[in-house]
Amino acid sequence: MEQQVKFNTELIKRYDIAGPRYTSYPTAVQFMEGFDAEAYQRYTSASNNELIPKPLSLYVHLPFCKSLCYYCGCMKKVTRHEHQANHYLELLAREVAMQGELFDHDRPVVQLHFGGGTPTFHSDEQLRTLMSQLGQAFSLSEEDSREFSIEVDPRTVGTERLAQLADMGFNRISLGVQDIDPEVQKAVNRIQDPESTLEMVQASRELGFNSVSIDLIYGLPLQTVESFGKTIDTVVDAKPNRLAVYNYAHLPHIFRAQRMIDAQDIPSPETKLKLMELTIDRLTEAGYVYIGMDHFALPDDELTIAQREGGLQRNFQGYSTRRECDLVGLGVSSIAKVGDCYAQNLKDIPSWQSVVAEGKLPIWRGVSLTTEDRLRRRIIESIMCHGVVRFHELESDFAFDFHDHFAYELGNLVRLEEDGLIEMGDDEFSVTPEGRLLLRAIAMIFDEYLQEPQETPKFSRVI
Repeated sequence: MEQQVKFNTELIKRYDIAGPRYTSYPTAVQFMEGFDAEAYQRYTSASNNELIPKPLSLYVHLPFCKSLCYYCGCMKKVTRHEHQANHYLELLAREVAMQGELFDHDRPVVQLHFGGGTPTFHSDEQLRTLMSQLGQAFSLSEEDSREFSIEVDPRTVGTERLAQLADMGFNRISLGVQDIDPEVQKAVNRIQDPESTLEMVQASRELGFNSVSIDLIYGLPLQTVESFGKTIDTVVDAKPNRLAVYNYAHLPHIFRAQRMIDAQDIPSPETKLKLMELTIDRLTEAGYVYIGMDHFALPDDELTIAQREGGLQRNFQGYSTRRECDLVGLGVSSIAKVGDCYAQNLKDIPSWQSVVAEGKLPIWRGVSLTTEDRLRRRIIESIMCHGVVRFHELESDFAFDFHDHFAYELGNLVRLEEDGLIEMGDDEFSVTPEGRLLLRAIAMIFDEYLQEPQETPKFSRVI
């Protein structure tokens, strides 16, 4: 049975605070530079020696773009100089080989994701070569159940390129649409024809892709409830398997590209709430299931099934279906999760290139999880993915008394229960339909690091 969601404007306003997205716990704010390649290698070795080693998930970061989208907060490099990208790919091949040596070859790669930037900035030949290099370094699954996805720029990819991507082994694509309104597109410097974009959904199905996801953003400059309603209706008509509808966070002091946006054109907080409500209403009416945060999926989608069956997880790409995987990060700024550690590569291209050129893993920082971290990660993931925390299950796995250990946190949950965000039982608490839009605020109660004074705000707002 899918979890229900209910929009409550008063509660949303009350709990619209800054907080982590919990794609990891501890969050990247707690990653330390003292965690280096040697520490990472200890965890990869330990993962190989587990009684039943986990399968692998690979994330490959390809940061290059031909044009600048003003809203973008991703790690990217805007250029039309292909030689820069060529050099990057040469060094990425070295990193792939070094990472491949760390993992036993009998551990299948069941998930693969090319993100960016714009992965399709690179030619078909370059992408095919990269897939071949990954296949030499790792054991890429050939099972129908594998999830091999790539982010596609619909402005530069047509049916012929889609066919090439399918032939390379990709069976899922993600299309960046954001908004179809011409004025909004102009305001964020991303002009694209909606008809040809959405035709790609049908084309991908004809080519045998298992899933198509479309990204939208609400809160962009010049958006109105009426205009964004047309965007949603147009996209829904194409019936993608998944939709990710992100809240635009205007942080020009962090992301330089956003300084190109006129802040006066950004919808008011009241309008953003209406856009959010509209999105939820239209998509659920159209049959999509609200997975959580920004994600919606059709009832027969793997995400929906994973949520229903308890297999859903959070990682650095959002919600995912493969809880059992170790995640290997490849390319500049990418993050790995292997065993009980997180490890992040150097965040700028020159530094990453310099270290890889020396034949070294470009690990910049990371964190080794303590038992307390693992316990709290489990609780936060349960909130974010399943909307319920069962005390006895945690007590059995971690050998502690929940009520004693989390007396402070349970005290803070009283207010959330009084406001109707959660329902408290003797042995569990569950998120209400009103609380499902505020999962981040609920999860923050169990974030030990937020109990410490914060020097400066480091997170976007919950809504």
